[in-house]
Order: sequence, then structure tokens, then C-alpha cells
Amino acid sequence: MIELYGGGPVGISTIAANIGEEPDTISEMYEPYLLQIGFLKRTPRGRMVTERAYEHLGLIDQYMNK
Repeated sequence: MIELYGGGPVGISTIAANIGEEPDTISEMYEPYLLQIGFLKRTPRGRMVTERAYEHLGLIDQYMNK
């Protein structure tokens, strides 16, 4: 999501197509955990990577300061 879509917003179907998973699998298995730990947020336009995720991945300077 970060490299392909600049952190979002990205629709669940687009994410699913990119990683080869079903949208239901993502929304039921992966998304709840990523939301809980604050790495992902849902918006009306799609999913977005949070600043906390950028920090965790060591990408805060590379992507957030553009």
C-alpha cells in the first residue's frame, strides 16, 4: 500500500487483487488486527496507512515528509 499507492486511500478489492487474497479474508483476518494496533484506518474513500505504521517500518522520513 505504501509503495504502490502512497499509503492510500485504497479500496479493499484493490488490496485483495494486489496480494492475491479474497476481500473477505482481508477484512475478517488481517484488517481487525491492523486497525487494533493503529497501523491502518478506514475512511469513506478506502483504507489508509497511519503515521504509526510508517514509524514502525522506519519509513516516516522517506514518505511522510514529502
